[in-house]
Amino acid sequence: MRKKIFLFGLGYLLLSGLPQKTFAATIAISDNIKLAIEPAALIGRWDITVDVNGKLAPAWLEVKLSGYKTLVGYFVSTAGSARPVSEVKFADGKFKFEIPPQWESGTSNLVIDGTVSDAGIQGIMTDCNGKQYSWKGVKAPYLKRTAAPAWGKPINLFNGKDLSGWKANGPNQWIVKNGILTSPKAGSNLITEQKYNDFKLHVEFRYSKGGNSGVYLRGRYEVQIEDSKKDAHPNSVLFGGVYGFLAPNEMATLGPGEWQSYDITLVGRLVTVVANGKTIISNQEIPGITGGALDSNEGEPGPIYLQGDHEPIEYRKIVITPAK
Repeated sequence: MRKKIFLFGLGYLLLSGLPQKTFAATIAISDNIKLAIEPAALIGRWDITVDVNGKLAPAWLEVKLSGYKTLVGYFVSTAGSARPVSEVKFADGKFKFEIPPQWESGTSNLVIDGTVSDAGIQGIMTDCNGKQYSWKGVKAPYLKRTAAPAWGKPINLFNGKDLSGWKANGPNQWIVKNGILTSPKAGSNLITEQKYNDFKLHVEFRYSKGGNSGVYLRGRYEVQIEDSKKDAHPNSVLFGGVYGFLAPNEMATLGPGEWQSYDITLVGRLVTVVANGKTIISNQEIPGITGGALDSNEGEPGPIYLQGDHEPIEYRKIVITPAK
C-alpha cells in the first residue's frame, strides 16, 4: 500500500508544475528504500564546448521532460542545424543519446555520452566516423532584460570603400567594388572587429540564383539568406529563418538578382526580423546557438559576421544601432 501511495504522490508532483528542484529531492518509499529523481539535474539548456583536436568548437543541448519519465531534446552539433533527440537515456548520473548524420561525413550515428555534476555536464562525443572528442557544458543563461533598451547612435559597419573594421576568419576572398562588399566565391566568413550586445541591424544584400549566405548576430545566431522559392512553405532553414530554430511567418523574398533588406532587432534572446518591409519573425526567443556559431558563450557580447563559405553574396549597406 505504501508504494502505491508514493506512486500516486509522485504522479501528482510531476503534473503540478512544481519547481524542478522538487524532482531532485530524495523521496522515501519505505524505511529502507529510497529513490533519487536525478534526471531533473539534466533538464534545461546547455552551452557546450567541444575539444576537436585542440581546437574549441561550440555546440548546444536542450533536454526536456516528455510525459512522466521520458527525456527528449534538441542538439546543435559543431556543424548543421538544431536536430531533435527522440530520447535521452539517463541512469546513475550518466546520460546518452544519438542522432543520425546530417551534414557530417560517415554513416554512423553521432553519439553523445555524458555525466552530470554540480559543475555542469561533460563527456565524449563520437562522430559519424567513429572519432571521439571530449566536451564540457554549462547551463545557458536566460538573457532576460529588466527594461527596454535605450538606443545609441547608428554606426555604419561598411564604409563603402574597404574592409576597415572587419577581418576574415581565414584566407580572404572578400572585395569592395563600386561601393559593394562582395564574396565572389566560397571562402572565409567576414567578422566585425567590434562586439555587440543588444542592437538593431539594417542589412542590404543581393544574391544570384542558388545563392546562400547568412548574417550572424553576436556571432552565434544565423538569420538565413538563401535563394528560396517564393511559393515555398516558410521554414527555419530557408530565407528569413533563424537557422534551425525559428521559421518566418511568410516567404518575403524578392528572388535572385534583387537588392533586399533585413531589419533585425536583438534584445537578450528575443529577435524581430523584418524582411523587405514585412515583419516575418516578431519578438521570438532564440533557444540557443545555431550551426556555424563562433562560440557558445551566450552571456557575452559578440560580433556581426557574414557567412562567406557558401555561394557568392553582395552587401551594400550594413548599419548597426547598439543599445546604450
